[in-house]
Amino acid sequence: MSPLKSLQRDYPIIDANFQHFCASHGIFSVEDFLLHDLYVLVAFAERQATSKELKEGITQVLSIIDSQHKPWSNGMELLQDAQWNKHVLSTGCEGIDFLLQGGLRQGQLTELAGPSSSGKTQVCLQAASHIAYKYMGTVMFLDTCNSFSSNRIAHIVSQLFSPTVNKVKERSFESVLSSIFYQSVFDIFTLLDILHQLEFSLRSQVKSEDNRMHLLVIDSISSLISPVLGGKGSHGHSLMVSTGLLLKKLVHEYNLSVLVTNHTVGGEGGISKPALGETWKTIPHVRLLLSREPGSNVYNATVLKHSCMASGRTERFVIHN
Repeated sequence: MSPLKSLQRDYPIIDANFQHFCASHGIFSVEDFLLHDLYVLVAFAERQATSKELKEGITQVLSIIDSQHKPWSNGMELLQDAQWNKHVLSTGCEGIDFLLQGGLRQGQLTELAGPSSSGKTQVCLQAASHIAYKYMGTVMFLDTCNSFSSNRIAHIVSQLFSPTVNKVKERSFESVLSSIFYQSVFDIFTLLDILHQLEFSLRSQVKSEDNRMHLLVIDSISSLISPVLGGKGSHGHSLMVSTGLLLKKLVHEYNLSVLVTNHTVGGEGGISKPALGETWKTIPHVRLLLSREPGSNVYNATVLKHSCMASGRTERFVIHN
């Protein structure tokens, strides 16, 4: 679904006044309507001088939602989609690929949780480099805390080529680096705007296996969501849910693989757990907890959540300098 601003051209009733009214209630996209009590929203609209136009706008958005409902899929259709469209993408980290039965799956959102220096960013950089090199598609890397390193990306990519290749290597090296797109993001509103723009781009692109986007990385998602949570209102919670639903929509409809990182907080008995609470816990399809063995470049990945394996399974992996 779409941000409200993008609908104004086709639906004039969704004008700047209506968008401002919605924004004051934490509604920025069509999806956000699904998270609000519409009876309460209509009651607020009736108190405004332009109540008639606002209620017409609400009715229009509900009509758009109804028109975009998709028919149910049967078991055979889901199986065929999984077999034909939801491929597994190797991250280049042997332990993680082994743990995930091959790597990151398209159509799934995978979360890497862990404390600082647990390897989250390094796995993201490794996965971005390896997937751009091996699958000849594009990768988008959204950096929320200045963790991206172009030098590190270049080093990883250079290790993937045979040292005997000369000019062909140089052209291929440049081609791989050019297929990794980077952008800094420092607030949740910018992230939502980028994701909506990405959805428009994916919707219109030619579905070529060689050119289409394979991976979206957000390092880290918790750096954007945590600041808007808390307080007495539900605005921050709605923004978090809207972000999660939009990411799941992207992975499902466009066969993307999304990799996000999350920090950890103290839990019961002093045991660390991923941040962002119980609501966010339902968003990722796969959750891995990363840790680092003291004084070494050896790391551990433990399954916290997976659609086809029990939690608790752990594998070691090495991140080379």
